[in-house]
Amino acid sequence: MAVRREVYLDHAATTPLHPEVQKEMCHILENTFGNPSSLHFYGRAAKQQLELARTRVAALIGARPEEIIFTSGGTESDNLAVIGAAFAGRSKGRHIITSAIEHHAVLDTCVMLARNGFDVTYLPVDKDGFVDPLDVRKAIRRDTVLITIMHANNEIGTIEPIPEIGRIAREHEITFHTDAVQTVGYIPVHVDALNVDLLSLSAHKIYGPKGVGALYIRKGTRIQPLLHGGGQEREYRPGTENLPGIVGLGKAAEVAARDLPGESARYRMLCDRLIRGIKERIPDAKLNGHPEQRLPHNVNFSFCGTKGECLLVGLDQQGIAVSTGSACSSGASQLSHVLKEIGLTPELGAGTIRMTVGRSNKEEDIDYVLDALVELVERQRAFDEKV
Repeated sequence: MAVRREVYLDHAATTPLHPEVQKEMCHILENTFGNPSSLHFYGRAAKQQLELARTRVAALIGARPEEIIFTSGGTESDNLAVIGAAFAGRSKGRHIITSAIEHHAVLDTCVMLARNGFDVTYLPVDKDGFVDPLDVRKAIRRDTVLITIMHANNEIGTIEPIPEIGRIAREHEITFHTDAVQTVGYIPVHVDALNVDLLSLSAHKIYGPKGVGALYIRKGTRIQPLLHGGGQEREYRPGTENLPGIVGLGKAAEVAARDLPGESARYRMLCDRLIRGIKERIPDAKLNGHPEQRLPHNVNFSFCGTKGECLLVGLDQQGIAVSTGSACSSGASQLSHVLKEIGLTPELGAGTIRMTVGRSNKEEDIDYVLDALVELVERQRAFDEKV
């Protein structure tokens, strides 16, 4: 084994704060304390920074600034989109279409809506995690008011055919939401190209601060707010704005837009190196998710005869941080809903880890991870054989 390194491969869970983001947030914390709703010059200075951040976020996804609503993160954005659109459409109907592999911020919200009189259709996916647009079309009913399909899966990295699903939704005049938390900043995301009415994103996935996100609401799209008591954020998300966090999100969006082409290509190169190395040195390892239509920074493998938790601990001892699934469900011992839906057996699914690269990673890191992973898999399989 080479000299111990520290390698962070869990960027899908969260990312470190970018230095440019930290600098801008510190400036705001030190110099701009005013309430953006106040009319005096302290408030006007804060409002100016708020709207600059809104413009930067809008530019990243091809939206208009007035279509961006700031939230506390991806989970709140998903809740506001799904609940807000469902409640706003109740006069038309109570049917919602989603996929079986959505993030729990969407799935659990749909469960809540089902308990409150809505009917939810959960579409299956194929072995690569793809939602078939034809299944979406077949599921549409006269009372369908919302379709919500994630842009890319957070566990296995498969990118969904969102533009085509969006065209189908538009043909039937159905509000369409996508959770783009894992795609914004990693692949080109343009709301018009995706044909979406609502889009969720989060700051801490793109080297911004935790506790802040945004929801894109296309002009003319009807949703009801979850919170009440103020006029902020066009009354969709009332309450005094988290200005330092929002400014951090805005700067992170600006940096992401600037660096996306080069960084995305570099991530793909690193992941290709990782995938190729695993396939060559552990031939029976199974790559989960689509081999090509996948996020450039996401690698998910299953290793038969192993336990993902044991691999995680062993890698951690070598200074390597990975995940056994999404961070939001990593405490669960059972097979994740995503791995179940793509058809993994409990035995194979138990030996699954997710590795997601980022700005700090280099080729030497990948080689170090490969050496450590191969050794751990071999050791764990040899131990199981003895037992």
